[in-house]
Amino acid sequence: MYDKFNRNIRYLRISVTDRCNLRCRYCMPAEGVKTIPHQEVLRFEEIVEVVERAVDLGFDKFRITGGEPLVRKGIVDLVAMIANVQGVKDLSMTTNGQLLEAMALPLKEAGLHRVNISLDTLDATRYAYLTRGGSVDSVLKGIEAAQLAGFAPIKINCVLNETTILGDKEELKAFCDHNNLQLRFIHEMKLETGVFYPVEGGKGGVCALCDRIRLTANGDLVPCLMSDMGYNIRELGVESALLQAIGDKPKTGHHNKRNAFYNIGG
Repeated sequence: MYDKFNRNIRYLRISVTDRCNLRCRYCMPAEGVKTIPHQEVLRFEEIVEVVERAVDLGFDKFRITGGEPLVRKGIVDLVAMIANVQGVKDLSMTTNGQLLEAMALPLKEAGLHRVNISLDTLDATRYAYLTRGGSVDSVLKGIEAAQLAGFAPIKINCVLNETTILGDKEELKAFCDHNNLQLRFIHEMKLETGVFYPVEGGKGGVCALCDRIRLTANGDLVPCLMSDMGYNIRELGVESALLQAIGDKPKTGHHNKRNAFYNIGG
């Protein structure tokens, strides 16, 4: 479906939880995160209804995000439910990889097509610092499991900011080249001030080419990452919320003081 700026909106990013098993320094505070009450989080059936109505409007690309989607109980079942919706042509997931080793094959068998894995450094000590306690070894095992399960392509997301070390970039590039992984550098964005950049090695961050809207874990359809707008599917109904989100999608983003990366799915 085309928006008023003649962009074909066909891509829905679905945040299934605002919870995460890491506390990455550029994404979340160390503590005091205000989470969505469990009763407000969308049920699987509600998410699938959004996917079905989105397909009716011409969407065919869907990405499951979080928080960390693999901490959502029953996530493999949800993947299967979405994959079985006729018209879903591209179903992917963004994950930090901490739980991927055990879940890669079940996710592939459920119908997931692709995975993007967050990885900012190969240095174990620095990784633990950046993520406040994460294990880089778990990520590497998750990548290997994803390869063995048959996921392709596998994309590696590396966030760049003022703390990025040149050696990390160089080591990641060599690692990805050696292991046939697609590396993407994502410059740190600032929702509250509207600072964003094109993705190096990807298509994100270019407003004129943007083809996506987002669904938050509590049911808000968000037209633009850098926007405070949101249309709740429970309040408005799924089709009405979809149409309003597409119809009000801005030409370019400005700022988002309503959400944070951990609850909007990046």
